[in-house]
Amino acid sequence: MTGHDPISLTTVSADFIQDWLEALKSRCTPEAITSLLERSGLQTSPMMPAQRVTLDEIARLYQFAAPETGDEMMGLWSRPIRPRALQHLVTVQREASSLTSALYRFSTFWNLLLDDFRLDLRGRPEEAELALTPYSSETRPQRFGHMLILKLAHGLLSWLSGSETPVKAVRFAFTRPDFAADYTVVFPCAVEFDAPQTSIIFDPSQFTRPINRSPAEAFLFLERAPLDWIFTGSRAHTNSLRVRAFLYGVAWQTSQLPDVARALKMTSRTLNRRLKAEGTSFQEIKDALRRDIAIRALQKSTDSIEQIAFDTGFSAPANFHRAFRKWTNRTPGSYRM
Repeated sequence: MTGHDPISLTTVSADFIQDWLEALKSRCTPEAITSLLERSGLQTSPMMPAQRVTLDEIARLYQFAAPETGDEMMGLWSRPIRPRALQHLVTVQREASSLTSALYRFSTFWNLLLDDFRLDLRGRPEEAELALTPYSSETRPQRFGHMLILKLAHGLLSWLSGSETPVKAVRFAFTRPDFAADYTVVFPCAVEFDAPQTSIIFDPSQFTRPINRSPAEAFLFLERAPLDWIFTGSRAHTNSLRVRAFLYGVAWQTSQLPDVARALKMTSRTLNRRLKAEGTSFQEIKDALRRDIAIRALQKSTDSIEQIAFDTGFSAPANFHRAFRKWTNRTPGSYRM
């Protein structure tokens, strides 16, 4: 497992990107969407809810779709975001005098481009809240679009400062979806739903690092987009990801809850309670890591499916095939690149 990390290894449900795929229909023909999905490595017909999507597949889809649609937000907003907009945003951010200034520049930049929402920056000594306010009461939040723009704000601040910027809270103005657990991969805090407005809240006292990014670093950030803004480099987003990171670095098949609790300096009872509050459990995290290790091995290694089955703790390949179908609604062979 060396050479990878538990965050990049993570997969999310197909439901997490379904709103994005729907938005692409306003910018692409059905044939073009099929081509984008195939080149990105995604199953094309149909996108089943049980399917798992890797972070690499999400990044590839973005990197193909943004230039080919001529919209760097790919139909997620009513007005297309023309090519090179994000390049200009990064340039504007690099010239900010502080992270507070960068956040203000972020809001003014997007308020020049968006027609359906505006970004309101509300500052208090203990909080800086960036909120999406609809121009019309009839405007409904686009779940993936709202996630993406909040994460872009957080990802840019984290990149500018050279380390992940702490977040106090993330709130979404839509009902808690069945795939709510996927948001814990993205945001380093608990995520709330059914809020009056979509917003992300920072603590300005944490804005202590200076901005020091070169043009070459900006080029690399844009070249890798959206990986470095959606999936920032933290290994301690939430307790569930802390557990996952610990398991990834040890003998995960034999590690038990008390082992992890001791490593995280808490009791098993406390860890259980905190994981439950995040909507998961120790066994679910362990099973998800097993699933994602199998998916990565199928995509990246030349090992046989039988060997991958044994490496991920299955006593027989048939058991692995059954579990894999349950996890992803696909056969292991369909994940071969």
